[in-house]
Amino acid sequence: MTTSKPLTIRLHNSDNVVVARMDLSAGTEIPEEILTCLDQISFGHKIATSAITAGAAVKKYGQIIGFASCDIKPGQHVHTHNLEMKDFSRDYAMSSDTKSVEYEADPATFEGIERSNGRIATRNYLGIISTVNCSASVSRFIANAFHDGSLSDFPNIDGIVPICHGMGCGCSNADESFELLSNTLAGYIKHPNFAGVLVIGLGCEVMQIDTLFNYRNVQKNAFLQTMTIQETGGTRKTVQEGIDRIRAMLPEANRVKRIPVSVGHIILGLECGGSDAYSGITANPALGAAVDRLVRHGGTAVLGETPEIYGAEHLLTRRAVSGEVGQKLIDRIRWWESYTATHNAKMDNNPSPGNKAGGLTTILEKSLGAAAKGGTTNLVEVYDYAETVTAKGFVFMNTPGYDPVSLTGMVAGGANVICFTTGRGSVYGCKPVPSIKLATNTDMYQRLKDDMDINCGETIEGDITVEEMGDRIFNIILKVASGMKTKSELNGIGDDEFVPWTVGATM
Repeated sequence: MTTSKPLTIRLHNSDNVVVARMDLSAGTEIPEEILTCLDQISFGHKIATSAITAGAAVKKYGQIIGFASCDIKPGQHVHTHNLEMKDFSRDYAMSSDTKSVEYEADPATFEGIERSNGRIATRNYLGIISTVNCSASVSRFIANAFHDGSLSDFPNIDGIVPICHGMGCGCSNADESFELLSNTLAGYIKHPNFAGVLVIGLGCEVMQIDTLFNYRNVQKNAFLQTMTIQETGGTRKTVQEGIDRIRAMLPEANRVKRIPVSVGHIILGLECGGSDAYSGITANPALGAAVDRLVRHGGTAVLGETPEIYGAEHLLTRRAVSGEVGQKLIDRIRWWESYTATHNAKMDNNPSPGNKAGGLTTILEKSLGAAAKGGTTNLVEVYDYAETVTAKGFVFMNTPGYDPVSLTGMVAGGANVICFTTGRGSVYGCKPVPSIKLATNTDMYQRLKDDMDINCGETIEGDITVEEMGDRIFNIILKVASGMKTKSELNGIGDDEFVPWTVGATM
């Protein structure tokens, strides 16, 4: 088999595996590695480049991704059948790789919407937020009433969004679950992408509206109103009054204009889902390059998914601006180790079946690729789930790896744009925040072109460098923040993706 381009990708000189650029049959000669395939190797999967004895470390990205569970010959497929997880020590080397940031003298701008409190929106929605699952249907009925085309008279309003969930009761108002949900709801209620919000409760739930508002310093006004079904008189009366209240907000909410504002107002949520082996080679590094540029222009980027930086956390602690910030990250890692053990699970239960089919074998391998989304600048702060993000620069938020839960926390923390990399093909959307989809490979991009915004697979073909792709991503972030619709928005996705993190007992 011959080709003008290399058949494999080597990510680091010290690696003892390479990644197949295409499906390779047994017997294929790999000239760049002076190697012959002994097995059939699928696109994105790993090939041993030297003999690896049982128990020896397997390296990719110049880092340990697992250990050989048996002897592996050069040219053999390296995957779940011969690669396993083991504990090993990592040198956190706190703050050893920090460096000064060269900020742009003339920061870029985008067309944003300035709210009365000075916060900047990238979209202009009205929200109907349920405090409890018992008011979810009523919230949806109110939002659905505006599907009749009546919003056409208000062209500056992006839509009416029902924020519904399965929680809000069956818990104590002093437990961790209540804390997480109240933080999340308050973050959405205050989010600048909502011009107005109607909060709806049942009336007897644990998550009482007054308790939530008092606890999170939320103040009612003409564009932040509340109702309970029990006090209003039931489903039909609540729906009708809710429709009337939202309708009364429309004229003023429509009187917005986009104005040039600094990129420093962008808080970018970073996510990868439906990952494959190319996530850490194309889309994630390219997004990291865009993040570096965003930070230089004064913006903020939020990396999350704590279980999916497990095994790569030492690369982040070395970039922490202080030992205190680095230790915050390690404390979250230790919490997750304890949390999973309590529930008879392991941190290496990840990757998912789809990830493995795409060539990822261990959580270490997945994490090393996932961490690339965060670029190379200093880690300036670590936040708890749904905590308000106030720092400028690259930050981390403690979230689960499950995409909708992770991003719900970031949006609650203030993210107003999302970049979501995917190799298998996730069709996620997230109202009230636009979600930009980055495909890791051209094949999937072509199959799901109606869902993908950017094809980072072009970097595999050599048509564009990772840095150039990063510039392209940065420019699209500015366009989307200025109002350009993403594919998920054009498809109407985002009404059902609000999924707060649940921990503890449901009683």
